[in-house]
Amino acid sequence: MASSHTSSAVTHTNNKDDFCRKEVDSGKRLRSVLSLPDVCPKEPTGEPNSLCDGPSVVADQHRWTIYHSKVNLPAALNDPRLAKRESDFFTKTWGLDFVETEVMPSFYLPVITKESFASYKQDITTREKVHDRCKNICPPKDEFDRNALSRSNAEKSRTDLEQVPKIFMTPDFALEDSSTFNAVLPWSHFSSAGGKGTRDAASSKLLQEKLSHYLDIVEVNIAHQISLRSDAFFHAMTSQHELQDYLRKTSQAVKMLRDKISQIDKVMCEGSFNILRQTMTRNNCVKLYNKLKLMATVHQTQPTVQLLLSTSEFVGALDLIATTQEVLQQELQGIHSFRHLGSQLCELEKLIDKMMIAEFSGYARSDLNRPLEEDFQILEEERLVSLVFGLLKQRKLNFYEIYGEEMNTTAKNIIKQCVISTVSQIEEIDAETYSLADQMRMMNFPHWFDLMQNIFSKFTVFLQRVKATLNAIRDVVLLVLDKNQRCRDLQGMSAQKGSGKVNNMDTELAYLTHEGLFISDAFTDGPLSSTPEHVIPQRNTSPISEACGSNSVSDPECTTGSSSSKDRTSSSVTRGGVEIIISDDIKVTDLELGKLANNIQELLYSASDICHDRCVKFLMARAKDGFLEKLNSSEFVALSRLVESFVLDTEKVCGRRSMSLRGALQSQANKFVNRFHEERKTKLSLLLDNERWKQADVPAEFQDLVDSITDGKILLPEKKTGVAEERKPSDFLIVEGQKFAVVGTVLLLIRIILEYCQCVDDIPSITTDMLTRLSDLLKYFNSRSCQLVLGAGALQVVGLKTITTKNLALSSRCLQLIVHYVPIIRAHFEARMQPKHYSMLRHFDHITKDYHDHVAEISAKLVAIMDGLFDKLLSKYEVKAPVPSACFRNICKQMAKMHEAIYDLLPEEQTQMLFLRINASYKLHFKRQLAHLNVVNDGGPQHGLVAADVAFYTGHVQGLKSLNYLDLNMAEIWEQKR
Repeated sequence: MASSHTSSAVTHTNNKDDFCRKEVDSGKRLRSVLSLPDVCPKEPTGEPNSLCDGPSVVADQHRWTIYHSKVNLPAALNDPRLAKRESDFFTKTWGLDFVETEVMPSFYLPVITKESFASYKQDITTREKVHDRCKNICPPKDEFDRNALSRSNAEKSRTDLEQVPKIFMTPDFALEDSSTFNAVLPWSHFSSAGGKGTRDAASSKLLQEKLSHYLDIVEVNIAHQISLRSDAFFHAMTSQHELQDYLRKTSQAVKMLRDKISQIDKVMCEGSFNILRQTMTRNNCVKLYNKLKLMATVHQTQPTVQLLLSTSEFVGALDLIATTQEVLQQELQGIHSFRHLGSQLCELEKLIDKMMIAEFSGYARSDLNRPLEEDFQILEEERLVSLVFGLLKQRKLNFYEIYGEEMNTTAKNIIKQCVISTVSQIEEIDAETYSLADQMRMMNFPHWFDLMQNIFSKFTVFLQRVKATLNAIRDVVLLVLDKNQRCRDLQGMSAQKGSGKVNNMDTELAYLTHEGLFISDAFTDGPLSSTPEHVIPQRNTSPISEACGSNSVSDPECTTGSSSSKDRTSSSVTRGGVEIIISDDIKVTDLELGKLANNIQELLYSASDICHDRCVKFLMARAKDGFLEKLNSSEFVALSRLVESFVLDTEKVCGRRSMSLRGALQSQANKFVNRFHEERKTKLSLLLDNERWKQADVPAEFQDLVDSITDGKILLPEKKTGVAEERKPSDFLIVEGQKFAVVGTVLLLIRIILEYCQCVDDIPSITTDMLTRLSDLLKYFNSRSCQLVLGAGALQVVGLKTITTKNLALSSRCLQLIVHYVPIIRAHFEARMQPKHYSMLRHFDHITKDYHDHVAEISAKLVAIMDGLFDKLLSKYEVKAPVPSACFRNICKQMAKMHEAIYDLLPEEQTQMLFLRINASYKLHFKRQLAHLNVVNDGGPQHGLVAADVAFYTGHVQGLKSLNYLDLNMAEIWEQKR
């Protein structure tokens, strides 16, 4: 039996090697096939009860053993799908999609080459030669017989298999292919022409026998191959019995192991696990008790919220609702009895939103409609702060718009109440007959001005009250913003500290485990089981936190619930004697808070704009009938100052200047300037049309008016009250030591100019308009006076008989007076203008040039008058006795009249310059006449007569006042042209 086992084993081993070698040769393209574990282990040796050689269920439970093998050997060897069945060994288990990949060579194994065997080959070569020589001389008998038998069998099998056609051996053999089917069953045998029935039957029988013969050959070869491997099958059956013995011993070992484990469990584990089970039961009971207590507290949420709402504690009610909602979502999630409480609380929260908005609207209405007295205190500041916090908590960030609407309504009512109050005190106005707007238009300027002043004062108090309220709201928003920033800083610090605490806890747990204690004992009995009171934040207004706080030490779940609500901790800040509690659950971003603070500041600016817009409407309602345009200068100046004062007051309160009222006043000021200018231009036109261009007396008040302009400063003197002093008027107007002979129109023009300058002082916004109008007025006076005097328009307008030299000299002196004041006027306007408007000052340069040109034209006109006279008289001059001649007597007489007419009107310098020009004209005409008469300075009789006349002329002219030192240079009359 032993020998049979040995021989079968050897045969099995050889066959196995042959099989593996054939597999490697047939599948060179695939990776090398690894040898599988031997499914038939060898017979165990040693002690029969030893379990070391067999697989152990306990020790080998995570390792692959022979019992994991699920390969069906017949199926693997007889796979009909592929011709090379041995190459498809793994597809049975992993499917047809299994693809073998190349296995990378191990980095830990050296590369073996032929050179590695060189030394061995040299050593074994001699022995191999001796072995081959001995084997050839005397081969073993068994091996010779076996080899001979195998060779004969192989040759016989090969001969038999050669009889089978090659088509049956091809890998792609398939009868469904038409060519293959025709090759196996040739239809030519069945389709012969003659003897169809007999031959077909014989051919079919012959074909069937041939195929049967092929089948027999194949079956014989298969049986032969099976007989060669019979030892392996018998060895497999023997191994199966040995395997049954191993399984029986393994079962006994497992039973023994289970008995030992059961004893260990009863002795060492059952008591400890019972303690842990009872501890968990106790903890679960405590959790259940706290859960029921928490449910009882949550059940009281709605009555508590109603109680808080009855006292307007909106913030507390919202905090309680938020806490309850969080508890319902975390600790009490899934409780069937509370399935509708969440939606009820949501509806209650929406109701609170509406109540807060209505409450804030009522607060704004009561705050703004208080009597407008000098009281800037905030109305119920604590109530306002509570409302703002509640609105911020609910993210109702547009609540300031409600306040803005109330501001607009209140501004309308302020003007209406002021008008009603003022009209009721005026007996001349019938309140029942006319509407309120008509009653306001029926007021005279003093009453209307008092009404305007009252409106401005009311609006100033209104803005100060609005500012105080909005500042309180803005302070609350900024406090929340600051609280958010501080909370972020604290969270960053706590996060750093928390990481250290976690590390300490991990270290402690590791220590407890290492010492043999249970982690659950450490949590139950140690300091980790209790939570300090400062870790559990408590809410003053929340009964839920109070319910949890009573058992926070023994209730881990309650601790969790409290810690989950830690985002709602609060801090208090005192503002104006009111303690403000800032809750951390106001979920408004810093960007939204900053935008809200800016919107509140803009609301204050909007309040100023609303007041100004209302005042503009009031102002324009009164200006519809041209009332403001008809005001005199003092009244309009008073109105302008009142408006400017109100604008400055509102700018001081609100921090920004509103331009609507100032713009409306500017438009009225433009109309006032137009009317102011038209009135004075019309007045000047009437004065010029009635001016007879005679020297007028200068009243004392005009002299005082001129004297008030000192050091270049223009200021109208105040009218003296009481009895006016009787001072005689003077003949001349004294201006800085110079005498000016003027007409009455120029005196009034000077006053008009000073009125323009004074109006600029009172209303600075109309400076540029006044400059344009004043330059127009001065140009008008220049052009109109030129038309009347130089153009002789006064002959038709006034009815003068002629324009005399006195009229011309007086007109020139008046123009010079205006030119004297032009630089002072320019400096006055320049000091009150912005630098960007300095280009407008060029108007004064043009005016000065026009006036100088006009004065030069008047001087030329005076010279032209005498020039015509000289031409007329000297053209008839004859050199003959008597001396002086009548011509020269007449010339001297006209020169005396000219001097008499202008001497008192023009200063000496201008008189001398004028007579020098007249003398030059005289010499020109006299020289021309002498040339005509052929009189030369030859010392003859005619020269003597002419010299006598010239001496008479020179003596007479130099005898006139202020002309005694005048150089007449009469020698030029004898100079001949070269």
